[in-house]
Amino acid sequence: MKIRLPAAEGKSETYHLVGEPIAIRKPKIPFNRAAFAAAHVVADPLSAIGVLDWDRTLAFRHYLLDQGFGIAEAMDTSQRGMGLDWPLAHELIMRSLKSAGPQAGRVYSGCGTDHLLPDDARSLDDVVKAYLSQLHAIQKLGGRVIMMASRALVRVARSPDDYVKVYSRVLGEANHPVILHWLGEMFDPALKGYWGADEFSETMKTCFAVINNNVAKVDGIKISLLDARKEITFRRQLPQTVKMYTGDDFNYAELIDGDVQGYSHALLGIFAAIAPAAAAALSALAKGNTKKFHKLLGPTVPLSRLIFQAPTQYYKTGIVFLAWLNRHQEHFIMVNGAQSARPLFYFTEVFKLADQAGLLRDPGLAVKRMKTLLAFYGQ
Repeated sequence: MKIRLPAAEGKSETYHLVGEPIAIRKPKIPFNRAAFAAAHVVADPLSAIGVLDWDRTLAFRHYLLDQGFGIAEAMDTSQRGMGLDWPLAHELIMRSLKSAGPQAGRVYSGCGTDHLLPDDARSLDDVVKAYLSQLHAIQKLGGRVIMMASRALVRVARSPDDYVKVYSRVLGEANHPVILHWLGEMFDPALKGYWGADEFSETMKTCFAVINNNVAKVDGIKISLLDARKEITFRRQLPQTVKMYTGDDFNYAELIDGDVQGYSHALLGIFAAIAPAAAAALSALAKGNTKKFHKLLGPTVPLSRLIFQAPTQYYKTGIVFLAWLNRHQEHFIMVNGAQSARPLFYFTEVFKLADQAGLLRDPGLAVKRMKTLLAFYGQ
């Protein structure tokens, strides 16, 4: 099977598909790593901005749950803070938990302060109140929590100790241990200086103060800094009961495999795009077959690095593009029109790397839809 794709200098080239689609299967044994997939949302293309196609959105979550993943709900992959506001996020969390039924305990939901505009925050109390509003709302639904980074906290905090105070007050009202989420500025430039410093050694001290002061309330921490060295340094100093969840969409294969001193669990946006390969790889790892683990997961890493290339905050476009190619939705329209955030050559390269990783589950359909996109660009 082949397709003509645009190339450099206005030329085109013939690309021959080579991938063997990886089968979608339920795992036969539990993974030996906790693995959460941050799921995207499917927009309703015929309705107003901010309206979701609930059937497709929830069906995608069942697709992930059935392959053994937990769901990281209403996170940045769902365009949280980039089109998905708190009222819509709350509805998404409610519907997701209800739809998951007996699997609802595997759905952890983003708790932030995004209904409080940073410019409207005047004090630490304002930030705490905003966090608690969302925490209580999620807990009232019976949900577990991922405590997201706060743009408002960056604005009002005057010292690292202010972060410790805010987190301790919020964690004190958590019904169950939560997952902390350290999101780097490459994902959200508004979070520059989080934890009250720019140097990693200093930010790490503040984050550890939060964890060590509230260890019974912390299930784990997700670090999204795209730096394997920093994650490993942090991982090796965590209390024994606290998990490291990699959020490194560049180096996840080596971090999940780990080393003689430990390994990372996973909470990744890329898992939504590479679920069949990731599920098969994690099943192999659970059986002790690290060679097969890397054989399956290794080819997905170049794809992930492309999807998450700078400006990294637009990675959701690549995630939704692959969902469309793989018929998880019938259109390539995103909340707030975010499908326009990447150029055409980005999509052609994503198409090729997804094929090479065995992630086009129906190559004929994927080619047809790729041709539709090319026609839109006049190709």
